[in-house]
Amino acid sequence: MMEAKAKKRIRLALSFAVMAMLLIVLFFAAVNIGSLKVGFGEIIQGLFGNMTENVSTVFDLRFPRIIISVLAGAAIAVSGVLFQSVLKNPLADPGIIGISSGAGFAAVMVTAFVPSLFFFTPLFAFLGGVLAFFLVYSLSWKGGLSPLRIILVGVAVNAMFTGLSSALGSMTGGNSSGAAAIVNGNITMKTWEDVRTLLPYVAVGLVLSVCFSGMCNIMSLEDKTVRSLGINVNTVRITVSLIAVLLAGISTAVAGAISFLGLIVPHIGRILVGSDHKALIPFSMLFGAFAFLLADTVGRTAAYPYEISASIIMSVAGGPFFIMLLRRTKKYAG
Repeated sequence: MMEAKAKKRIRLALSFAVMAMLLIVLFFAAVNIGSLKVGFGEIIQGLFGNMTENVSTVFDLRFPRIIISVLAGAAIAVSGVLFQSVLKNPLADPGIIGISSGAGFAAVMVTAFVPSLFFFTPLFAFLGGVLAFFLVYSLSWKGGLSPLRIILVGVAVNAMFTGLSSALGSMTGGNSSGAAAIVNGNITMKTWEDVRTLLPYVAVGLVLSVCFSGMCNIMSLEDKTVRSLGINVNTVRITVSLIAVLLAGISTAVAGAISFLGLIVPHIGRILVGSDHKALIPFSMLFGAFAFLLADTVGRTAAYPYEISASIIMSVAGGPFFIMLLRRTKKYAG
């Protein structure tokens, strides 16, 4: 028994250490991918004030994009973990069930029609995500929550909001710095202003998700069992869902709608670190950041000098993964 626990702790520590190392290596690799090359020493010196012209260029053009990829990846991955916990559905993902598209639609509305309120775009994206979640939750309820109904209703809600966002995005004339950037998940021209917009919301959402990690463990039990512990199931479910919507909504407002990231990361995370949310949530932060930064890095190098959106890379990778889960998990097939 003690030996099994020791092996589990070693595996957990090793998984965190390897993922942290991979993220650091990928971060510095992403900094150097492109026409400008800067050494590790140059970057460190530049961060402490000795800024050369090359480092300054990389700092202004590449760093915001990389940091946004890290923050958005971490936020969407943790959002997927939270949704799967409270909905008791391992196939739940903020992109698949329409949360990201609802948030994106609200962000596109603000960007296209009320650009003066651009600073409040994350707030409107959060409200759009709440609306989408309310639609999915209420339309899926029929004497209880069915995992199959959640997915089917989510797909319909996602299609509706995606269509509306695309229609509004086309009205901008394909301006990738405006509404179309949100629709297409384009993070090419992001600046430090976008980082400052995203960072505080993501930080708050991630801290709250860690605080509720113990409650997520309890929510994996049957509702009757949770109620017997004196816990208000509906209150906890709504609270955790709002945290998940916050993380997905603000990421969508800045990085665009991203599907399957919140599905892939939690499942692989459970294989590596187990189902304890006190470990799964922090690990999903690291893994989600790594996965989305990798997708963005591959997207801007695979067809150089052209770029493929990171959201497209995630869709190509996530589609087969989702089909595999559907085929292997028989109890969700009907």
